[in-house]
Amino acid sequence: MKSKKILLVEDNPNDVELTKRALKKSNILNDLIVAEDGIEALNYFFGEDNNSGCGPDDLPVVVLLDLKLPKVDGLEVLRRMRANEKTKMTPVIMLTSSNEQKDVVSSYGFGANSFVRKPVKFNDFADAIKVLGLYWLVLNEAAQNGK
Repeated sequence: MKSKKILLVEDNPNDVELTKRALKKSNILNDLIVAEDGIEALNYFFGEDNNSGCGPDDLPVVVLLDLKLPKVDGLEVLRRMRANEKTKMTPVIMLTSSNEQKDVVSSYGFGANSFVRKPVKFNDFADAIKVLGLYWLVLNEAAQNGK
């Protein structure tokens, strides 16, 4: 059985560590892959210059995608994922500190499965990660890409 990977696309090292701590606190032991910007995320999926990238067994079960990223922003990563047969069905949660309504609308417009504002307090953040993990890793029945 393949491991259910989580891809975290986050440029803030403090938020990466908070996410790791929150996952551990919630007993979510899935492999966590971290991409520090939009280019790293796209390279993970599609490879350099769109030459292969990860295989079908390496696709994450869910992507936690920050909106404001260097090089390529989260909306562009999402747009490219949805335009590609390999990644168009991969669940994407926009996990961001933005409270702009236009970001919510744009995220859903580009095909996000969920939009979650990062809580400021760690315990609230850990609770949010626990609920996300329970839903997306346990309860949700994901479509198989390309099947």
